[in-house]
Amino acid sequence: MGLLRIMMPPKFQLLALLAFAVAMFFLENQIQKLEESRVKLERAIARHEVHEIEERHTQDGLREREAPSAAGGEDMVVIYNRVPKTASTSFTNIAYDLCGKNRYHVLHINTTKNNPVMSMQDQVRFVKNVTEWGEMKPAFYHGHVSFLDFTKFGVKKKPVYINVIRDPIERLVSYYYFLRFGDDYRPGLRRRKQGDKKTFDECVSAGGSDCAPEKLWLQIPFFCGHYSECWNVGSHWALEQAKYNLVNEYLLVGVTEELEDFVMMLEAALPRFFRGATELYKTGKKSHLRKTSEKKPPTKESSARLQQSAIWKMENEFYEFALEQFQFVRAHAVREKDGELYLLAQNFFYEKIYPKTN
Repeated sequence: MGLLRIMMPPKFQLLALLAFAVAMFFLENQIQKLEESRVKLERAIARHEVHEIEERHTQDGLREREAPSAAGGEDMVVIYNRVPKTASTSFTNIAYDLCGKNRYHVLHINTTKNNPVMSMQDQVRFVKNVTEWGEMKPAFYHGHVSFLDFTKFGVKKKPVYINVIRDPIERLVSYYYFLRFGDDYRPGLRRRKQGDKKTFDECVSAGGSDCAPEKLWLQIPFFCGHYSECWNVGSHWALEQAKYNLVNEYLLVGVTEELEDFVMMLEAALPRFFRGATELYKTGKKSHLRKTSEKKPPTKESSARLQQSAIWKMENEFYEFALEQFQFVRAHAVREKDGELYLLAQNFFYEKIYPKTN
């Protein structure tokens, strides 16, 4: 440029500078336009990608509505391995009343002679049925069967276990009179001990076998499962295993004395099955039908005699353990107002969700 200034007249030098400035301005302008075009192109690509993602989500949502997923509970299985004389029939009637409306199947597990322990081959068959019988899903299985650990059979998705237990002496008294007089559910059916008019108190006083402390040993083995030690009366290992299973394998275990609360909490936890259960329990007739006939409460002396046994102490410890766990869950789920129980609203939310979307 210095050489041009020497060789060119001043007028031409000015023109050259102007031409250079115009060229630089034009070049910068073109660069800016290219940058703007690049930004627009990137935004267009981003919008296209977002549109594709939204389209995929919409299609996925349509597919989920057309073929409901596991998250919707369409392949869920609930097992209620009901303990005898714990209001199990009253509760099961609710499931039968709701199955048509809520669109699920109810299946009764009827074992030979009401044996709560299945053979190994029947365990395999049962696990296979529960997991692979797609036509029956969603399903509610119920029966007097002890807990069965599905993980032992290589099953990845386990069923949901629920149950109800009762004060051990109250349960035994109810069972004692049920065997002699039946109940108002099927009053014409002849029971095994029909004709025996001896009261529970008379049985305890005479040291009878039907009211012996060994007869209390039932709720622990039902929760303990299909291990030989579970059925050894008075086994401390069985007690601890039953506690472990109750906490780790069961969604919810209620108590007969607070059955309405149990129904309410199940409706909140599993609406796919139990939507409408609380109202049905309060107003339905079937739920309150089954009552043991001719039942007489035991005297304090009879209860005290049973409570001296180590077996009662263990069964009662398990009952108290289950009751405490149930009341803990309930305390964090419901509130009482004007004598009525109300479920708590959702008490958590999500925040700081990343990455951010425009």
